[in-house]
Amino acid sequence: MQAILWMIGALCSFCLIAIGARELANDITIAQLMALRSVIGLGIISAIICYHRDTRLFKTQRLPLQVFRNVFHFAGQYGWLFGITVLPLAEVFAIEFTVPIWTAIIATLFLQERFNSQRLLSLVLGLVGVLIIVQPGIKIINSASLIVLGAAVCYAVSHASTKSLSVTDKPLTILFYMCLVQLPLGVLLAYQNWQEPNLLAWSWIILVSVAALSAHFCMTKAMQTADVTLVVMMDFLRLPLIALVGVYFYAEGLDWTLFLGAGCMLLGNLINVYSPREKMVKT
Repeated sequence: MQAILWMIGALCSFCLIAIGARELANDITIAQLMALRSVIGLGIISAIICYHRDTRLFKTQRLPLQVFRNVFHFAGQYGWLFGITVLPLAEVFAIEFTVPIWTAIIATLFLQERFNSQRLLSLVLGLVGVLIIVQPGIKIINSASLIVLGAAVCYAVSHASTKSLSVTDKPLTILFYMCLVQLPLGVLLAYQNWQEPNLLAWSWIILVSVAALSAHFCMTKAMQTADVTLVVMMDFLRLPLIALVGVYFYAEGLDWTLFLGAGCMLLGNLINVYSPREKMVKT
């Protein structure tokens, strides 16, 4: 039950980030949003670390990997937020479901994890899901869809790096350096077109910043208290949830191929998650 509550918190957080980004599209640039989000996140995480009086959490044993991870995470977040502003919300979330599949490939190539037949099937199902959603040859491929797909690959690099970092660094340390490294990147891209947010925009900025931290926290807690398969299954509920938001708040249409493609990705992700367990049972 605890895991379900944590996942509900994560689902709501991800949806709030998407809504906030869509609402801010005409007020500030994506880079400015990411810079301000990093400032607010840095303040919140620093306060939490100081509250626990554990200054060791400010230090990392692997600074180059922290920088590497967050350059890719920044690129992934930028592409994802761009997609939120120009594509139907459900399509962005559906393409994002390829992240675990790309992560499995990267982990195989760089973390010496085995690439077995189950992972191959997972990859094939994920690619089929992408083709169903994007429909190349049937309609002109929207370049924004390709940007979101590229963002998913960047997220996968970030996730694989996080897996390696988690061996030596605590979650709060990883979050602290996420904000610290991404802050100058956001400022560098945003300073020429910096706009002073109005009061309503500030409300959305704060909401997005807090939701981004809570999404990471809730997902971590869910992973700690439940089977990974349950987390993956519940995470899939983001798609119908954000689709309803798109329909009722932004008058977006729904295409059955979106859910068919996302279903292929979900099946591929479940196979990828479950295959190591099968192997452990057999041995």
